[in-house]
Amino acid sequence: MKFMKLGSRPDTFFSTETMRSVSSEVQSDLIIHVKGSKYLLHKFPLLSKCLFLQKLCSEIPKIPLDLQSVHLLDFPGPAESFELCAKFCYGITITLSAYNFVPIRCASEYLQMTERVETGNLIQKLDSFFASCILNGWRDTIVVLQTTKDFPQLSEDLGITSSCVESIGSKIRYSRSNGTEGYYGYKNNYSNSKGWWGEDLAELEIDHYWRTMIVVRSSVSSVIIGNALQIYVTRWLTNLSSDESSSDFEKGRVVLESVISLLPVKKGSVSCSFLMKLLSVSNILNSSSSSRIELARRVGLQLEEATVVDLLVPCLAKNTDEKNVIYDVDIVIMILEVFMSRGQSPPTSPLRERHRRSRSAESIDLGFIESRRSSSASHGCKIRVARVIDGYLQEIVKDENLGLLKFVAIAEAIPEFARVEHDDLYIAIDIYLKRHPDLNKSERKRLCRMLDCEKLSVQACKHAAQNEMLPLRVIVQVLFVEHARATMSSSQVNDELPSNIKELLATNKFISSNPFKMPPKADQSSIVSGYETPKSNVSTLKQKLAEDDDDDLYDDFPDGFRKTSKIMSFCMIPSKPKRIFSKLWHINRSAS
Repeated sequence: MKFMKLGSRPDTFFSTETMRSVSSEVQSDLIIHVKGSKYLLHKFPLLSKCLFLQKLCSEIPKIPLDLQSVHLLDFPGPAESFELCAKFCYGITITLSAYNFVPIRCASEYLQMTERVETGNLIQKLDSFFASCILNGWRDTIVVLQTTKDFPQLSEDLGITSSCVESIGSKIRYSRSNGTEGYYGYKNNYSNSKGWWGEDLAELEIDHYWRTMIVVRSSVSSVIIGNALQIYVTRWLTNLSSDESSSDFEKGRVVLESVISLLPVKKGSVSCSFLMKLLSVSNILNSSSSSRIELARRVGLQLEEATVVDLLVPCLAKNTDEKNVIYDVDIVIMILEVFMSRGQSPPTSPLRERHRRSRSAESIDLGFIESRRSSSASHGCKIRVARVIDGYLQEIVKDENLGLLKFVAIAEAIPEFARVEHDDLYIAIDIYLKRHPDLNKSERKRLCRMLDCEKLSVQACKHAAQNEMLPLRVIVQVLFVEHARATMSSSQVNDELPSNIKELLATNKFISSNPFKMPPKADQSSIVSGYETPKSNVSTLKQKLAEDDDDDLYDDFPDGFRKTSKIMSFCMIPSKPKRIFSKLWHINRSAS
């Protein structure tokens, strides 16, 4: 830290019960009132250097043999600043540093201690010290910029604030251009490097920080700017709670919105985790919708980097239509919409022709693949996001206040191709059913509609087959998948099902949408063996499925509305043939 001493006389100021004075053989003739303090001083040394005091004393009528009293009503800064200026007038030694420069400079400006009154006056010496010493020092400049917050307007008028901001920016630019790693230099691990400029700037108030970063970011990489912003947010926006005072909330909102405005445009400059933390803070501070939308947009552009923990944004009731929910689901839906709009996934590739193609045809295909490489990368990103979203669903379904429509909206936002397997989705659905046992049949079917039983693992199928919370139709699909897997694993594959199972599925419109591409020329008897079920059991299942369909129609149509055969066939929901016969197969095996 730089400092400068002015004057040579020893300090002779002293205090009494009511005022401050200076030891002198000459009788005092001036009383100055400033900031609740009273000073008993002499006109000659003060008026010879302070033009403002000259004007005040000339306007006050002089009473013989009486002290002249002056009130400095709008004096900037504390009384100690005036005392330092008074000591300079008396020639008493004072020490200037970055910590007291701003208040003394503002006080001297108020007192008009200019060259017009006396050559080598205080203002000239202060400006020289500021330009030659303070602005040449990194830490001194930071300290002076911090102290300007107590004198914002006057510091701006005197050019102190702008000079400090420009000095900091030039030092950072110089450090970068020369590749040095000084106190304000660049280091490899920016966020953890003590002495890095980002940590020093984090001490500034948001208005000074914003102005400085505007100057800096034009010459610094976006990644470094992002690291600096993370340090600042950690310094000013941590440990927030809903119990904060309204003034703290307002200050926090200003900080948050300023940081958002400073976020680099380039994707990847800041992590997705950091952006999600800003979203959490925005909920706590109840920030503007425009800020939340901007953050959601930025997260959506790099959602593939997110984790389940990142997406668990705490929710405030005032930001959602649902009360007492734990997590902000609406913001995740918004993020998913942005992410899915980034580009369409590549269509499913057609099956290769069995005959050998010409080299020219193969080269054309290679060019086609090369041109679609970027969209293929998007395809992979969506697969990664699908895994994260299914994990996210498993967390938010633990909240009993989570509405069905919100759950379905998030689950269905993921395209079908992106879910390579449905085990995680099934777990989320199972938890939701257990946490919401009062769901009616229609709601349970709505919940399970997105579940693809073909993409369930063997373990998940076994669990689902015994899950009484699932709709009956889903259990049928699961059992069908198990049957198909069992026959295919034993190399007994046929595109024809056993006659009794075929009869059951055909009755309920399953067979028309059979998704399995079973190779022909297999012996049906090998499939039927061990799986033939009694006709009475098939009839029972047919009756249950028919009753289930009747319940659907009663749910969907008004009371008294008669169901015709056309309506029945028109409203029947086509479904992929999947599972239901485990108990029947078990009975049949036992009987055999």
